[in-house]
Parts: sequence; C-alpha cells; structure tokens
Amino acid sequence: MFILGIETSCDETAAGVVRDGTETVSNVIRSQVNVHRAYGGVVPELAGRHHVVDILPVVESALEPVGANKLSAVAVTVGPGLNGPLLIGLSFAKAFSFANDLSLYGVNHLAAHIAALHLLDEPPEPPFVVLLVTGGHTALYHVKDWGEYRRLGRTLDDACGEAFDKVARLLGLPYPGGPSVESAAAGGDPAAFPFPRPMTGKGFDFSFAGLKTAVALKVKEYGDKPLPTADFAASFQEAVAETAASKARDALEATKCKSLAVVGGVAANKRLREVISETNPTADVFFPPPELCGDNGAMVAAAGFISVEHDRPLPPGADAVPSLEL
Repeated sequence: MFILGIETSCDETAAGVVRDGTETVSNVIRSQVNVHRAYGGVVPELAGRHHVVDILPVVESALEPVGANKLSAVAVTVGPGLNGPLLIGLSFAKAFSFANDLSLYGVNHLAAHIAALHLLDEPPEPPFVVLLVTGGHTALYHVKDWGEYRRLGRTLDDACGEAFDKVARLLGLPYPGGPSVESAAAGGDPAAFPFPRPMTGKGFDFSFAGLKTAVALKVKEYGDKPLPTADFAASFQEAVAETAASKARDALEATKCKSLAVVGGVAANKRLREVISETNPTADVFFPPPELCGDNGAMVAAAGFISVEHDRPLPPGADAVPSLEL
C-alpha cells in the first residue's frame, strides 16, 4: 500500500510517499526559511503564496519513484496550523484524490509527528510516552496504541521552539532560533548562567515564558557591554533540555511505561537528545532521524496509514481546523 502525504501547516511545502506505513519511499521538502528570515518569524500571507507556487512541483517530485497510479490513498494535514497554508494543502489534496479516484484521509499535524516513529527500523511498541517539542507545540502524550493518544500535559505559554526563536532574537542570532542557538551553544559553558528549570516536579505542564524572561533580564544587565553569546545559548539550551528530560521522566513513572519517544522539530537538537537519554537511563528512548523531526510529508503519509487501518476517511465537506486538538 502506497500512501501520499501532503503537509502545508506552516512554512514547509512537503510531500512524501510511504509504503505499508513503515517504509519511506520519498520525502520532498521545500523550505521557506529564507523568505521569512527577514521578518524574524513566519508571515502567514507569504507562506500561503509560496505554498500555492510550490505544492504541485513538490508533489510531482515525491511521486517520481512510484507514480500516481500506484497510490492507494492520500493523506493531508488538516490542523493544527496556519489557516491559509492548511487550506492550500487540503484543497490540493481534495482535487488530487478526486482526479485519481483515491480515498482521502485527514491527519492531525501532532499525530503525524508521532507517526514519524512508525518509520523507524525498530519503532517503539505501545504503550509508550511521547514528548512532542515543536515551534508551536510542546506536550507529553501517553500513546496507548497507534492512533490512540492521551495528553498528559502541555505548555501553558510559549512552546519550546518558540522560546528558542525568542531567545535567539535576544542574543542577535538569526532565524530560525533552534539551529542558531544550538550552533552558538557548542562553544559555550552550560553552567555559566543558572537559568530556572520551570515547573519541574509540578505535574506534566510546561512553561517557558519565565525562562525566556530570565534570559532577557540577564541580557539587559550587560547594557552596552559585549554579550558572552555562546554562554547564554548554552545555558538556555541546558535549561530547556533538563526541564524536558525531567518532565519526561515523571511521565514515565506515572504511566509505568518503559519506552520514551521524542518527536518534533526541536527533537533534532543534539544536546536535548543527550540530556533526555542521560536522565532516563532505564528507558528505551527513541528519536526520529533529523529529516523526520521537522515538518515533512512522509510523517503525514505514515499517519494516513494509521487512519486507513482505523477506517477514518475524510468527509468531502471537511475543512481545515487551525486549532485542532489531538
């Protein structure tokens, strides 16, 4: 079974083909980072315009290894995300599936990040705990089975990736903040500044606004003096990693699960991976490869396969849902 996955929830136009829910056949991503860098963040109107231009060539490229005639179904992200970009992907997927007489499956973007684990050579066996860390979301889930998720906690303010972007701006580092902070942190001292580890030991919810404020106040103390940017980046990154690792450990203990998975764009951060693995030495810890951490079409196709197994096709009149919950 070959499934085409289409992803346009934010600023990546992506499409991928997955075989039998476990094998990545193609995974084509066209990023808009250079478009939005000048604005320090994603501009929805610009993102939508570029999706319109890019979606057809991206899908055509993703289909090169198999061809549309071999597809069994189409999956598309319907939310959460930016309304305009979501509608472009959904409208294209509806037209494409109708023209090729294929069933269409709507996918939750967060479920797609979790489904990226389905593409590992040895994916985790449910039940397990998932830490989801992206630009717009940070949450812990108890995965009872593929397609059955219970949220344990989520961020009460800034998402993890959002905090990276804001701290990068404070430090004068380029957008996107995640890679910039990680690169700067490589030459810094993670113990240089004792930034807080927010809400650790207080349930499963996250809060990164106070950590961001702590960085801002410390930066302000330097006034016109040169900033030790590397130390700031390393100390902030360490605070995020230790907070996430602590929350994940608490979730494992509460659910009695033996496996932990970390998904989403921030899951590509090497120091985050190290700290989470070190903090949870008795757990089996799973990370998707970097190319499956950020937004991509293969993860949407994998989530579509799970929807096919649960017989959940998308109704013809279905609309995009920017605030869709998992």
